[in-house]
Amino acid sequence: MWLEILLTSVLGFAIYWFISRDKEETLPLEDGWWGPGTRSAAREDDSIRPFKVETSDEEIHDLHQRIDKFRFTPPLEDSCFHYGFNSNYLKKVISYWRNEFDWKKQVEILNRYPHFKTKIEGLDIHFIHVKPPQLPAGHTPKPLLMVHGWPGSFYEFYKIIPLLTDPKNHGLSDEHVFEVICPSIPGYGFSEASSKKGFNSVATARIFYKLMLRLGFQEFYIQGGDWGSLICTNMAQLVPSHVKGLHLNMALVLSNFSTLTLLLGQRFGRFLGLTERDVELLYPVKEKVFYSLMRESGYMHIQCTKPDTVEKFSTWTNTEFRYLEDGGLERKFSLDDLLTNVMLYWTTGTIISSQRFYKENLGQGWMTQKHERMKVYVPTGFSAFPFELLHTPEKWVRFKYPKLISYSYMVRGGHFAAFEEPELLAQDIRKFLSVLERQ
Repeated sequence: MWLEILLTSVLGFAIYWFISRDKEETLPLEDGWWGPGTRSAAREDDSIRPFKVETSDEEIHDLHQRIDKFRFTPPLEDSCFHYGFNSNYLKKVISYWRNEFDWKKQVEILNRYPHFKTKIEGLDIHFIHVKPPQLPAGHTPKPLLMVHGWPGSFYEFYKIIPLLTDPKNHGLSDEHVFEVICPSIPGYGFSEASSKKGFNSVATARIFYKLMLRLGFQEFYIQGGDWGSLICTNMAQLVPSHVKGLHLNMALVLSNFSTLTLLLGQRFGRFLGLTERDVELLYPVKEKVFYSLMRESGYMHIQCTKPDTVEKFSTWTNTEFRYLEDGGLERKFSLDDLLTNVMLYWTTGTIISSQRFYKENLGQGWMTQKHERMKVYVPTGFSAFPFELLHTPEKWVRFKYPKLISYSYMVRGGHFAAFEEPELLAQDIRKFLSVLERQ
């Protein structure tokens, strides 16, 4: 009898293990139509058209008129950036924008890289496509899709692109030479916004996959932070056989395990897989997680609920910058770079459509979509920048991305990794590729 009980127990455990073990699921690819009206019966134009950023004296004059009508509200004494953008410093930015910022010069800088547009699922998709100026004999470039987030743009990648496409002329080895594609998320900048409700990260991922196929890439690498990390994750869940490697500098990892680890990690971190550096970055949890998220996520609630209503480059770069009168903005960025990013939203009128992306992805609540509960089974690399909004320990990343092969604690930097620390991010992407190719 005991033998029967033992065999039954073993069989029951085996069945339970088989049913409950991780399954390498993929998201259904499906299809969509996000343009105005109903989908035409005619085949969609799949041509790739050159595009050029342009401006005019009328556009600049209109901007200056609006700036001249700026109404100033004095800040509270000693408030620094605790209440948001300090209006004393804002006066300096406004003055620079009105009197010194040269938008025509910045347009020339934007046009240094080749721009294109192509129609996918009813939307005009904008992207830049930068090929290496030279290749070592016998080498082919590695196609790399890089995806931005909010409130960023494709312009975030302008300083990292030459490090990836022309490494030898920038002090790096030519072991890894990339061909870089940076699309604009639909509704951001020069990519057309959806006319339909429901356009989320999965739809974006499918469109960017179709973009890569249209460019002739059956296999490719992908990299992202902020929304880009989720879009790239979804691409890996949709078409894992086409994604050779996934590199992230942010991960949206929600699980019972991470919650338990967060609650118990300060005392039992070593037993829960946390390193000393993880503990340093996560605790005290009240300040570094709870209060930090409360301070920095008010915008998210607005945009998840009423996105048509309305500055994150200060405190998302370093939370300590809120103690500074100027928000530390010019410690990592130039005003020209920051205002160029602003102008990409202003001149295209896309700030509202970009904010709607929050409602489409988060408006139904956390963990309500299938992809949020799915793991990712492609080789993954992760850069943990110390001033990211929420530190994500390697143990947490590996739970969502079981094929994590490279995890790096970065020495400095925050949320806008490619914009802030292009050299560090480029080095870590290259490190990930080296590890991947040795396997």
